[in-house]
Amino acid sequence: MEEHEVGRDAFENDDAYKLHCLRHSTSHVMAQAVLRLHPDAKLAIGPAIEDGFYYDIGLDEPLSESDLEAIEKEMKRIVKENQRFEQEHWDKETARVYFGKHHQKYKLELIDGIRDEEVSVFKNPPKKGDSEPFIDLCAGPHVMRTGQCKHFKLLRVSGAYWRADAENDQLQRVYGTVWPTRDQLDQYLYRQKEAKKRDHRKVGPQLGLFMFHDWAPGAAFWLPKGEDLYNTLSVRMRDLLLGEGYVAVRTPLVFDQKLWETSGHWGHYRQNMFYFPESHDHGHDHGEGDAERLLGLKAMNCPSHMLVFRSQKRSYRELPLRIHDQGVLHRNELSGVLSGLTRVRQFSQDDAHLFVTEDQIQSEIEHLLGLVDRVYSALDLGYRVKLSTRPDDKIGDDALWDRAEGALFAALEKAGAEYELNEGDGAFYGPKIDFDVFDALGRDFQCATIQLDYQMPRRFELSYIGPDNAPHTPVVIHRAIFGSFERFIGILIEHFAGNFPVWLAPEQVRVMTVSEKSVEHGTAVTEALQEAGLKAVFDDSDNKIGYKIREAHGQKLPYMVIIGEREQEEGTVSVRSRDEGDLGSMPVADFVSRVAVEAEPRF
Repeated sequence: MEEHEVGRDAFENDDAYKLHCLRHSTSHVMAQAVLRLHPDAKLAIGPAIEDGFYYDIGLDEPLSESDLEAIEKEMKRIVKENQRFEQEHWDKETARVYFGKHHQKYKLELIDGIRDEEVSVFKNPPKKGDSEPFIDLCAGPHVMRTGQCKHFKLLRVSGAYWRADAENDQLQRVYGTVWPTRDQLDQYLYRQKEAKKRDHRKVGPQLGLFMFHDWAPGAAFWLPKGEDLYNTLSVRMRDLLLGEGYVAVRTPLVFDQKLWETSGHWGHYRQNMFYFPESHDHGHDHGEGDAERLLGLKAMNCPSHMLVFRSQKRSYRELPLRIHDQGVLHRNELSGVLSGLTRVRQFSQDDAHLFVTEDQIQSEIEHLLGLVDRVYSALDLGYRVKLSTRPDDKIGDDALWDRAEGALFAALEKAGAEYELNEGDGAFYGPKIDFDVFDALGRDFQCATIQLDYQMPRRFELSYIGPDNAPHTPVVIHRAIFGSFERFIGILIEHFAGNFPVWLAPEQVRVMTVSEKSVEHGTAVTEALQEAGLKAVFDDSDNKIGYKIREAHGQKLPYMVIIGEREQEEGTVSVRSRDEGDLGSMPVADFVSRVAVEAEPRF
């Protein structure tokens, strides 16, 4: 049920509108099936959502997997009946009488919230076994008949509160998906199954990358292999940026609230920050006039970089000044939204702020577009570009926003970049270019961002001396490519399903001996790999070789080297590749050279 009709103009194209109708209609089919099986069920709302639909339902008993199977079976009957969706408009009193008679208290509450004198309902005329039609309070839109809803699957059930308020009734939310064709449904279900197998919250701990503990909610413990992976990305990004003319800094973790008031974050972002009163020396007697100042954990780097810029007199010859910072950040995310590495309270970014003149904006943004493409291409990540314009809670006057948005438009057009317009989704201080990356399953994640800021330099009273020997205010470009390391690593784990390319893998080669007779050669091979700068581990344990191979295979290692008596005698190695299978025997030097080439950084 939706209180307001969703018209075609709310969708990007006609296909999206048709899919919305199909999903919304299937939620009605599910609701009707639930009522057939559970006549006392109380229906709440059942909207279409991305990739499917759900319906919130009040039931005395919790639904189980077997209940979902029974609901699906009943839905198939309704689909086969090919009922028509017929819209009627009732006056409110008629609607109250009908839904009151059927004990649908949530519908009655929804009717009271509708401003119009009439309400829209959709009726499915009775079929065999029904004494009356199924009627739901709904503005639409719908398909013509239930027979069009046949390619569906119920997915799961979870808890929900009426009107999303924890003080209201707890309901059961049944999720499902539906697609125009069977092939599309099968593809979606395959992606869901594969996504479950790739879930970084499962794969990461299995590979020894990270762990979480209830005593540190929202913060990851990076284990040795995870720290290696994190460090590989961190160092590679730092080296790349230093080669691009950036300077690296490290800034404090705690700041006076005056910093956040100046930047605008105190008024626009305080609810997402950790802040606390400053502790005073023991025994210090404060007078009545002493104000207790608040300190806040750093939630973003940009205000501190404004202070770095302001710390000395600047000339136009220093611009663009590109400041890079991988410092630790904290954001006070609600406990209910914390999720593995993708939503955490402590994280670091490959963050940078570029202080530029207006004449430098276009060339800097064009260069950043190329930098983003270079990194994502190396990781085999596709992406799309979105231009986000001023939000309702913006700061600053419209003239500056016009200049900022115009500069981003011009840079994208000159670079020949394809992009979508995302109106009203800019940062409160400036418009931005966002990059949604696509992983191996075609899922999209917002990662890189390029934000143009005329506001904060003015709030911090930044200036540089121009060629006219007069002070000018710089423009700041906020930018990140990975976004947060934590979230990006979570995406990469699922993108590669834990099968990291050699250059990124925390352990590139595991050397294994068949028996203690080949330990000497195994030691020499391991040392040769390590001397070449490769991440090689020697397993000379007493375990049988079959066990060692299974263990290495479970760790998704790029290469396994097996050393037996023959390899010992010939001075060779027997190589198994994770991606290519058994490569047979080869000279040690040849194998070292092969892995060394694959271990070269890709961006």
